[in-house]
Amino acid sequence: MRVLRGSGRKLPGPIGLLLFLSLLVSGPLAAQDSGPPSGDGGTVRLDPDTAVELAVRNNLVLQMTRVGTEATKRASDLSWNRFIPTVDVSGTMLRLNNAPEGITIPLPPQLGGPMSMGASPQWMVRTSLSASLNFNFAMFTEMDKLRLDYEKGLISYEKARAQLERDVRKAYHSMLLLQENVALLHGSLENAERQVQMAQANFNTGRAPELTLLQAQVAMENLRPVIDQAEGGLRLSRMQFALFLGLPPGDDFVLSPVPTELSSLTLDTAALIARAASGQPDIRELRQDILIAMSIRKSTGLRLFTPNLILSWSVDPALSGDPWEGKWFGEDRWKQSSGALSLTVAFRLNGLLPFGQERQGLKGLDDQLRSLGIRLEYAIRGTEIEIHNLVLSLERLQVNMDALAQTVALAERSFSLTEQAYRAGLVDLFQVQSAEQSLRQARVQLYEQQFNYLNGLIDLEYALGIPFGTLFSAEEAHKEF
Repeated sequence: MRVLRGSGRKLPGPIGLLLFLSLLVSGPLAAQDSGPPSGDGGTVRLDPDTAVELAVRNNLVLQMTRVGTEATKRASDLSWNRFIPTVDVSGTMLRLNNAPEGITIPLPPQLGGPMSMGASPQWMVRTSLSASLNFNFAMFTEMDKLRLDYEKGLISYEKARAQLERDVRKAYHSMLLLQENVALLHGSLENAERQVQMAQANFNTGRAPELTLLQAQVAMENLRPVIDQAEGGLRLSRMQFALFLGLPPGDDFVLSPVPTELSSLTLDTAALIARAASGQPDIRELRQDILIAMSIRKSTGLRLFTPNLILSWSVDPALSGDPWEGKWFGEDRWKQSSGALSLTVAFRLNGLLPFGQERQGLKGLDDQLRSLGIRLEYAIRGTEIEIHNLVLSLERLQVNMDALAQTVALAERSFSLTEQAYRAGLVDLFQVQSAEQSLRQARVQLYEQQFNYLNGLIDLEYALGIPFGTLFSAEEAHKEF
């Protein structure tokens, strides 16, 4: 068996791995009504790809990110709506508090003498319809910013999804490792039971004292609580993993084996760093932030240094006469008083003042751009260090695994020979137990190194921003758990 690799840090054994997985799979939990294909008796068969698919579908944080991305896409697709004029329509019926009185206009006799004018109606109806459009060259840049916001949302979603997939794949591998460690403990129990049988046989034939038989029985019984603890931790981790994937409570699942025996990988550090400088999720986000900040800077400058064109048109017809008497429609029933078509050019002079608030705000945007550039350079340097460390860790783990594989082979041979000698009465039980303990430790260390190596590849793929599985494929692997 080979386990997958990663961070380069040695884990403290089965119990430490149980605690690690418990922390790894704790997070947002969500259950959906759909699930993966299941086998007979409600047992769900999982592989890494299926587990990732379930987690992506049921993760609440990812769903919120997806909703935000859809909102920015809608805003980008409809960014042209800023060129739709603002249209307002209103209608008013009013009653004057005091009824207007008629007036008499004195005229000379030759013009007919005094003329009386009737009173205006106390009730009146007025309407208004207006349309206006404010235009500035900054509107085109603001439309482009909406597109950049949408692209930023896509990058953020891809980053969140990649983080989730990375964690799910590492948790899946951890589950496989835990299962192997539990199986290893059961194998140790079987060895202890066989040693008890051999000690019983030697005691019956007089080749071993009763103390040896009791020591073998004690060693066997001491393994049982260790196995119970490991199995309990495994059950808890399986339950948390199922909830993390959104599997219905009570559903059991079986983890499909994954290829883990990889051919030696030759990693070009310089090429990997160049790839990470453009593909690393955090770096991609920062580059997009810079593009958005540049767009905001450009649109703000256009708002300050280019005029606004305001095109407006309005009509305000009012009903002449009492609305409660006479007809509403007819000749000269509606008259317009101040409707007009206008084109206004407006320029705000405050932006020309170098010490004014507007210009200082523009300088603040320049400072923000410089700060983002420094952050990008810092992130690129950090990524270079991360890639160097990951590659060195993988190379060191590869050497350690090769050495541990030889150690396991020697420990297996040593245990087999020691057991044969004990069966013949040539060595005592302590030597058998010591050989078995050495074999178990060698296997655990090999499994942990393999686990670290595979997870290191996953971390490297995430840092490069490439699909998971790119650095190792099914064609390269020829062994399974």
